Amino acid sequence: MKYYSNSNKLIEEMNKNGGNACDVLTAENGCVAGCKAGFTFYRETEYKKPGVHNDQEGFLVLEGHGKAKFGDEEFDVYPGLAMIAPAGTPHAIKKDEDSCDVKVFWFHSAV
Repeated sequence: MKYYSNSNKLIEEMNKNGGNACDVLTAENGCVAGCKAGFTFYRETEYKKPGVHNDQEGFLVLEGHGKAKFGDEEFDVYPGLAMIAPAGTPHAIKKDEDSCDVKVFWFHSAV
């Protein structure tokens, strides 16, 4: 089992295929109990359907500026911002019109 992955290669493949998200750490890398990590590139200027999960999800903004809505709270996102969506909390992210994609590293973990 490989306890690592090449995120640069996975992101390159994601972009080549026109995607906006990729998993980089999964059960194939030894993650258990729902643990998983990856990247999402938010390219839209409008919120998409919110994500809601049975576990908690953490985020770290790497690039770009925009907004996030977690439950009823909306706030600015920017590089260096860390966020957590507790289990059952609807959450969505969008980029500002004048921003590059909002690039986010995320992880899921059991509660």
